[in-house]
Amino acid sequence: MEKYITKTFKSYTVLRSYSTFVNKSKKLLDIIKPGVVVGNDLYKLYNYAKDNGFAIPAVNCTSSSTVNATLEAAKELKAPIIIQFSNGGSAFYAGKGLNNKNQEAATIGAISGALHVRQVAKSYGIPVILHSDHCARKLLPWMDGMIKADNEYFEIHGEPLFSSHMFDLSEENKEDNIKTCISYFKKMAKINQFIEMEIGITGGEEDGVDNTNAKNSSLYTKPEDIWDVYREFSKVSPFFTIAAAFGNVHGVYKPGNVVLRPDLLGKHQEYIRNKINSKEKNPVSFVFHGGSGSTKQEIQTALQNGIVKMNIDTDTQWAYWSGVNNFYNKKKDYLQNQIGNPEGNDKPNKKYYDPRSWLREGEKSMVERIKEACINLNNVNIL
Repeated sequence: MEKYITKTFKSYTVLRSYSTFVNKSKKLLDIIKPGVVVGNDLYKLYNYAKDNGFAIPAVNCTSSSTVNATLEAAKELKAPIIIQFSNGGSAFYAGKGLNNKNQEAATIGAISGALHVRQVAKSYGIPVILHSDHCARKLLPWMDGMIKADNEYFEIHGEPLFSSHMFDLSEENKEDNIKTCISYFKKMAKINQFIEMEIGITGGEEDGVDNTNAKNSSLYTKPEDIWDVYREFSKVSPFFTIAAAFGNVHGVYKPGNVVLRPDLLGKHQEYIRNKINSKEKNPVSFVFHGGSGSTKQEIQTALQNGIVKMNIDTDTQWAYWSGVNNFYNKKKDYLQNQIGNPEGNDKPNKKYYDPRSWLREGEKSMVERIKEACINLNNVNIL
């Protein structure tokens, strides 16, 4: 087995040595095209990010409004972006009037959101990664539905509908986690699709995966666990990322309540580097879960140690609400009746309560928070 692994990693090393040379001398759009990025182009994008010291925010979206705000922010900063749909976000996208029995609404919503992104992404002139977020074992029917849609899209267009999918089996033992992910990864590899898997536990609660009572020690992944994933996944395809735990917690908490150790990612990289006899500084493409509320220094340390993607949800939710709330407080006297405001008892208020007015304020506030995330991740003027 070791001979097979060494041979496999040598071929990756040759490919990466060439791509690193190219990545240092070109802009991103010289290497890949705008629109939804998949397969080899996504592989190039993540390696380009590592070679140039930036990572890409992954924004959880729940509507076409939040999708459009995400695309707008990336366009303004000339940067790639990741749009991802969680299980709950997908069900909401389909409409709360639909029954989610057997994950049917979540499946319909994820596909609908993906098709919307597919329709508009290229017009924004930016590379977009289309991703699903946190699929626990109990949500696998949702994953099955998305992969079915991926295969149907592949038959027509030669590429999957989604760029990648994320599996969160962190509640289970490592062996079962890897075994289940590999069984799906083999199917996904046939259509040139990326997989993201979580090894170790991200604290807090996210879409039904509740780790609020997890032991502190379980929030930090061991390098041996990273190697087990890297070794087994590399036998299938190089198209994978790893969400390792380094104290991450979903949500935002008071300073001191969460102890992030992004420096541990550097130790993991060294461990893998020695295992595969590679000169590449960061052979693993890591994902930073629970990015909301992180300090700039923590983010920079994570960047130095090979993260290519950072999830952001809690902060963008708050940003969207803040925009709507500020609009209401500013225009409160115009939002009490359809007719009648400080300008006169017969003055209409339609332009204020029109959803396009206050939803747009939510979008604008969300745009600014996503731009802040991009700046913190050095994801500016990349194109």
